[in-house]
Amino acid sequence: MNDKQRRRLDISGFIIALGLLVIAILLRFDASHMPPAPAYARIGPEAATNVVALCLLVLGLATAYTAWRGDGVEPEAADWGPVALITLAFVAVIAIIGLGGGFILASAVLFAMTSRAFGRHALLVDFAVGFALGLGAYLVFAKLLTLTLPSGPLEHLF
Repeated sequence: MNDKQRRRLDISGFIIALGLLVIAILLRFDASHMPPAPAYARIGPEAATNVVALCLLVLGLATAYTAWRGDGVEPEAADWGPVALITLAFVAVIAIIGLGGGFILASAVLFAMTSRAFGRHALLVDFAVGFALGLGAYLVFAKLLTLTLPSGPLEHLF
């Protein structure tokens, strides 16, 4: 292998491809251990998992091929501020739900902090939009579909 070919290999692309392939294998393994479909059903519960595993397998192989050819884009420098803020938003959601704050408040905080990470500076407006979206999602899932979401003081009002 000459120097030009060595420079074209994309190591980070190979790592991403390996991660996708590992996830595909784990999903397929998990799907193989799901209960069988009822006799009257043609498609069992493992069908969607198998489709996702197949898509991840194809994506992983395509990523590995692209990394091998060196056709990937040149990586940009990472901006760790937004990454840290979104990570902090996920931690805040876990804390809010864990402390009994509920789904609506957690959704509002997540939306506002993610908007801030993407460069918006209207924190109160973003919190209000996140609150409205969280309330709408709560009403659809908890009241219309009767699914259980984490409840807090706001959810008890509805």
